[in-house]
Amino acid sequence: MSDKVPMVPVEVLGVRQQQGAGQEIVVLLLDPAAELVVPIIIGPREASAIAMAQAHLTAPRPMTHDLLRNVLDALRVELTRVEIVALDDGIFYAEMVLGTGVRVDARASDAIAVAVRTGSPVLCSAEIVALAGVELVDGEQQREMERFRDFLDHVTPEDFGPPEEGETPESPERDA
Repeated sequence: MSDKVPMVPVEVLGVRQQQGAGQEIVVLLLDPAAELVVPIIIGPREASAIAMAQAHLTAPRPMTHDLLRNVLDALRVELTRVEIVALDDGIFYAEMVLGTGVRVDARASDAIAVAVRTGSPVLCSAEIVALAGVELVDGEQQREMERFRDFLDHVTPEDFGPPEEGETPESPERDA
């Protein structure tokens, strides 16, 4: 992807299980300047990985995202930033931009999970924010956001439950 695409910094608010028919899990990215939230549907494992990192919890052994962070550290390569660069047919595409200038294609959820672990900024294409962003317009939504942030402070991986029957780590996801 070209560096010429306008990117905006977003805050990773965290993960949330959407109420409704699908009970989908989303990671929420906030563009504070535009007061828009971009919801990205993710799998339960990635949701757990993001929530654990935001809660500063560690697994007894490195999870995949921890392993990637550890490999980058061992190679002395910085994750400069994560960019959400494309949205195609409901699928979000990301790139991990390394300190060497190399751009690595990644699923948005995986890239976000690594960014949270490394403290790297997450940026999103301004076009994606405009297309997929949901407005924060009233006080009730802002109170809901505050309750959500409080939830993040107390969430545990068990809150997301075990994977559904037949699901494997390679199961297709919306942010493939």
